[in-house]
Amino acid sequence: MFTVSHVEHRTCGSGLARESGRSVDIDVECAAAFASKPAPTWVRGVLWFCAVLLLSACSSSPPLPEQTPTFPLPLQLHIERLQDEQRQDWVLVIQQEGPAIRWSMMDLLGIPQARQKLVHGKWQADGLLPPNPEARELFAALLFALTTRDELTVNYPDAWQHGAQRTLPERWDVRYAQPMNFELNLPKGPKYHVTPLSGETP
Repeated sequence: MFTVSHVEHRTCGSGLARESGRSVDIDVECAAAFASKPAPTWVRGVLWFCAVLLLSACSSSPPLPEQTPTFPLPLQLHIERLQDEQRQDWVLVIQQEGPAIRWSMMDLLGIPQARQKLVHGKWQADGLLPPNPEARELFAALLFALTTRDELTVNYPDAWQHGAQRTLPERWDVRYAQPMNFELNLPKGPKYHVTPLSGETP
């Protein structure tokens, strides 16, 4: 004669476990068992890669002022981009739209190049144009350049200005001819020459 011993079979969240009245205890045990297992190597690799991307995105985001600086709007600027002996010309229109500042840049034929809105200290896409990281960097640098000297220290604590030169270390360098006529240099390029659209300096 064979004796069959009773073996209790428990599965995580199974009907058998629920009928035994101990589903809560079993689910807790199962959760602990899963949590104690190390994640597969490929999962750890994906998580590490995502973390690196997130950190690099945060570190590369152009700085914004502590408070939105005050300067006359609407404003129309001629942007001359110089890099590797090549020149591009753009028109930039900056205008107030409710709580937002709208930035619209186009080439000399009127073809849109970039559009952004600055709302409560954050950039938002405006329209269906694809992302343009260079334009966003340019817009942020122009905010820095257009900030009045009285508001500079409050909005950019790390910045300094001496005479006609203003610098945010390791980011932007501005050299003024007039408040609305200046050269803007980025450490790795390009260089921009910014003037009022009319070509007249205030």
